[in-house]
Amino acid sequence: MLKLHNTLTNQLEEFKPINPAHITMYVCGPTVYDRPHIGNGRPAIVFDVLYRLLKHLYPKVTYARNITDIDDKIYKKSVDLGVSIEDVTSKATEHYHRNLEQLGIMHVDVEPKATENIAGMIEMISALLDAGKAYISNNHVYFDSSSYEHYGILSNKKTEDQQAGARVAVSDDKESQNDFVLWKPISDDFNIGWDSPWGVGRPGWHIECSVMSKRFLGDQIDIHGGGSDLIFPHHENENAQSCAISGKKSFANYWVHNGHINMSGEKMSKSIGNTIYLDDLMDKYSGPDVKFAVLSTHYASPINWSDALLQNAHNVLAKWWGRVSRYDLCVDSGYVDQEVVEALANDINSPGAFTVMHKLFNDVSDASSASRFYNTCINLFGLEIDKCVKQSTIDVDEAWVDDMISRRNKAKLDKDYATADAIRKQLSDSGIVLEDGIEGTTWSVK
Repeated sequence: MLKLHNTLTNQLEEFKPINPAHITMYVCGPTVYDRPHIGNGRPAIVFDVLYRLLKHLYPKVTYARNITDIDDKIYKKSVDLGVSIEDVTSKATEHYHRNLEQLGIMHVDVEPKATENIAGMIEMISALLDAGKAYISNNHVYFDSSSYEHYGILSNKKTEDQQAGARVAVSDDKESQNDFVLWKPISDDFNIGWDSPWGVGRPGWHIECSVMSKRFLGDQIDIHGGGSDLIFPHHENENAQSCAISGKKSFANYWVHNGHINMSGEKMSKSIGNTIYLDDLMDKYSGPDVKFAVLSTHYASPINWSDALLQNAHNVLAKWWGRVSRYDLCVDSGYVDQEVVEALANDINSPGAFTVMHKLFNDVSDASSASRFYNTCINLFGLEIDKCVKQSTIDVDEAWVDDMISRRNKAKLDKDYATADAIRKQLSDSGIVLEDGIEGTTWSVK
């Protein structure tokens, strides 16, 4: 039984799909103007694991993750670099895809771009105006937040308690400072826009996801995911405008949000310059190392990011691969260990699932158990542990390592512990880590 913490109710709930034969999930993707950072990577990793779990539990899953390619930051980047907008967005999108592939992230079923859905946005805005849920002011179209009686239900922010200017733009054009823009005219800074009944302009951020989700997944979906920083105003406003059209209380039955990432005790943010890019991480560590490091903390909690966290992840995966690689592995794209599934099904509890994985690892003693362990790594987590040795830069003579281990084992049998310790140190100085277990000694590269 799958349970998820639902931001909408702030409760851990049993997952009850709209249609058990077809699960729908939408996750907010990146704004494509720069290299992806670890903050972009965390939701991709978390919801990749949920996607894999859902595909194991249900016959069909449609996962949509959008690309936001309409944004002032994109336009500014194109001006600063003297290149086209398409050049900025296409290169950033390719970079994002390349990093996700390095992380072992599955392809989503649908990846809509905002620029390809302008007609749908104009259609939804027109419907909101016709229904009296929106209004025109000074060439802008605004959503009337007071027209949706449940506004604030997701973020638990009462309308009267919200502070003007706190993540919501202040404007004299609004009837209420809680109202938000659906369509705005082109600006003097960036002469970018599309034709609409309200003049040449471009959509507001929130309407984009509502339209793309509705187009590809329907009026109401099972799961909407993203980072916790999106709860307000983005997801709150998505929910309000979507429900104003559908008449439902919430357009997603389960809202699931991952926590942020802390750097030296501070939330990672480009504004304070403590952002870590995925490229820089994977210059030193492998994609599986980074993925394991992210999943070693429960998705809903903040991550205290550090080199020690990454090094520990690398050491674990190198140890895992060092043992299972000694056997002839039988790859099975459908096999997963049920005990690991049960741990993950408790609110995507990846740390708990890794505890079970450590137990399974300790039981690896032949090709069959090694294959079961390896296939669970790949199929449930996308952890390609055979790639975790990327960090190593030394040229390993495996025959020499095996010979040194044999000599050490003989010294231990002869109770010549000084020689045994000297051999371990020699191997360690050469970048080789030994692990003694019930079935013998295995090695991995530092």
